[in-house]
Amino acid sequence: MLLQRIGNRGIRLGTLFERAASRHPANVLVLDHDLALAPDLGRRATVAEVAELVAEQASRLWEARVRPGEHVVVHTSDTFDITLLACAISRVGAVPVLLSPQLDGDTVAELMRRADRPHLVTDPATLEGSLPGTVFDLAGSVLLTSGHHDRAVSLADLTGVRRVAPVTMPPDHPTLITHTSGTTGLPKLAVHTGRTLQARYRPQRLAVEPIVRKRETIAMHVSFVHSRLFTALAISLLKGFPIVVLSDADPERVAGLFAGIRPGILEAHPNTFMRWESLADDPREPLANVKLFSSTFDAIHPRTVHRLLRASRRRAPLFGQLYGQSEVGPTVVRAYTRRRGPEADGRCVGRPFPGMTDVRVVSRDGRPPSESNPGHIEVRSDGRITTYLGEPERYARQLSDGWWRMGDVGYRSRWGCLHLLDREVDLIPGFGSTLAVEDALFAKVDALTEVIIIPGPDGTAVPVVCTKDDKPLDREAWRGAVAGLPAMAEPVQWRLADLPQTATTKIKRLELARRLTTAGQDT
Repeated sequence: MLLQRIGNRGIRLGTLFERAASRHPANVLVLDHDLALAPDLGRRATVAEVAELVAEQASRLWEARVRPGEHVVVHTSDTFDITLLACAISRVGAVPVLLSPQLDGDTVAELMRRADRPHLVTDPATLEGSLPGTVFDLAGSVLLTSGHHDRAVSLADLTGVRRVAPVTMPPDHPTLITHTSGTTGLPKLAVHTGRTLQARYRPQRLAVEPIVRKRETIAMHVSFVHSRLFTALAISLLKGFPIVVLSDADPERVAGLFAGIRPGILEAHPNTFMRWESLADDPREPLANVKLFSSTFDAIHPRTVHRLLRASRRRAPLFGQLYGQSEVGPTVVRAYTRRRGPEADGRCVGRPFPGMTDVRVVSRDGRPPSESNPGHIEVRSDGRITTYLGEPERYARQLSDGWWRMGDVGYRSRWGCLHLLDREVDLIPGFGSTLAVEDALFAKVDALTEVIIIPGPDGTAVPVVCTKDDKPLDREAWRGAVAGLPAMAEPVQWRLADLPQTATTKIKRLELARRLTTAGQDT
């Protein structure tokens, strides 16, 4: 009954920091960057100070005529201001629409059209840089976090405004809109309610509680426009955990920061953890105190898990992997310990949360799904979004009697574990699982920092590789690694920085394949 009651109340983003401050007013939030909304606040603040900042910004938004139920697009530089603005917008009953700083201006304009004349909150650098002039026609109003523009209202100028009380919207009302990764085209706008976000919060909180029983510092490098950040913040803030929020994942900077604060929990994207493998060899031992590594987005390479766990000096550290999607939240979970080596089966992403999520694999051709004949992965979850904004038909096409098609293919083992083999659009006929082969290559070639297997123009599997410090690939080591694996073309080496990525650092495989084809045609 308790879990049901919590789920029915709905998560309340607008008062999240205020409620956390009432429980743990002296708890601290540490940033690796300055806030545009409050440059004088510094990089270390109490949760009570942050709650005051959110309430102040909400009052300024109200003064700027933002009202309950209205859409407010947030498209600014990549800072924690995005998250605080989302909470402030929610506090006045409006609906934040969070668009990644990585999106190009034309994409932002198209997503604003779907939001039907929203308010736009941005900053001078973004407004004068990537955004087209049409945003002024698409927006009900344009608001700046700092600075000035002739056609915009500066929130910084709205000082001394009357403090407004928080507006509580019904739990089934939209409370947050985020966009999908856009790995297969133009992003979709996913509509979350208070109830669906609370349903995502519940299993994650229950998964953490048996593992972390005392107060630990948690460090996060999660996209500021992703729904995962809000559930992670809610768990940490309401438990009184000190929080470190990172915008920069550069390993050298992170190593220095972690060496000083000694986090006990790390939350990051899989590709971020891959970059942080080098921290395992740092003499300052920045990962020594980590008890729990948490990754919520995609399957992660076993080599990365192995190296990070070996870098911890805690008695029994865990790596928690949650497989899910923007549309449904986390659906299955798997925990790794030090006992699993770098050759462990990384395609097994775990099992559902009992009583909260479920998963099935549906045949693609009438034959039972198996490793050699993977089927469509479908899930049930109360955390599923309610629609795609402006595209309800597209949303309905992915639903079948309450089951949500993930767009991935795989199978379930005889023990019930879900094995993720590929994205459906990334399948290469006759090759097998590209993800499994990538796992094998990572385990065998230590110098690799990324390997993506994509179809070439003639359908042949082409491995695109990146190496540490962009050093030339050791071809002899490569030939030894690919022995016994499915046939592939010769590897193509790229700089990691040149790979097309989403807001959550996933590689856009279809875009990479297109660029590779174009590059081949130009030579």
